[in-house]
Amino acid sequence: MSVLLLRLAGPLQSWGSSSRFTRRDTRPEPTKSAVIGLLASAQGRTREDSIEDLLKLKFGVRTDQRGGILRDFQTEHAMPWARKSLDMPLSERYYLSDAKFLAAIQGDDQLISSLAHAIKYPTWPAFLGRRSCPPEFPIFFGISQHATVIEALKHEPWIAARWYRHRVGSGGSLSVACDADQSDASVGGITETVADQPTAHSFSVKYRSYELRPVRHFTVPIAELDGQEHQVDRDPWGEDRTDNSHQPPIALDGHDPMGF
Repeated sequence: MSVLLLRLAGPLQSWGSSSRFTRRDTRPEPTKSAVIGLLASAQGRTREDSIEDLLKLKFGVRTDQRGGILRDFQTEHAMPWARKSLDMPLSERYYLSDAKFLAAIQGDDQLISSLAHAIKYPTWPAFLGRRSCPPEFPIFFGISQHATVIEALKHEPWIAARWYRHRVGSGGSLSVACDADQSDASVGGITETVADQPTAHSFSVKYRSYELRPVRHFTVPIAELDGQEHQVDRDPWGEDRTDNSHQPPIALDGHDPMGF
């Protein structure tokens, strides 16, 4: 078994699990179904193709840079040449701004190898939850030397920007959300259920529905992560970056309208 690491970072992300009608929320971390969809798209699978093999993958994600909540109030108008006027609804859409996540996917060695190649050379463009949310590249962060998702997320290096690391400090901890199973008991934490497991074996729009998936939440101490004694910023293309004088603003001045 191997563990694939993905770096999910970008100006905006949105990971919905229960959005309906005119309010489109986002969870505070990427969902398993969305990451499976990202992997399937990278491999060139269509919405009608089977994802049965991907549904068996173990999944976890660590919040390395929490970011802020951004609310987008959208209006829509019918085209002037439309035959009849339509009542277009107002909608509220929420995004995570300037967040960074480290996702870990565990599975058969051959499958993980093919997914790693697909992420590095994707068939279709990747996006972070919605098509309007392009990622920073590269998404591929490597194949972990650790044997399980939990071990990888407990030890892989912190990927937050330097300004964020200075703000948080090495004495804090990072939030982790992963598949809840018996092996997770050692890490403690709490468990919730999320409507995040596709019930069909594809993402077909005709049969799209989701069932509840148990998710365990716990924290890992930053001081115990690998490489903290010589942590440096890693440029998206692999170079060390020393100029970090720019510090992006925190969205909404810390205000959290979704109650995370």
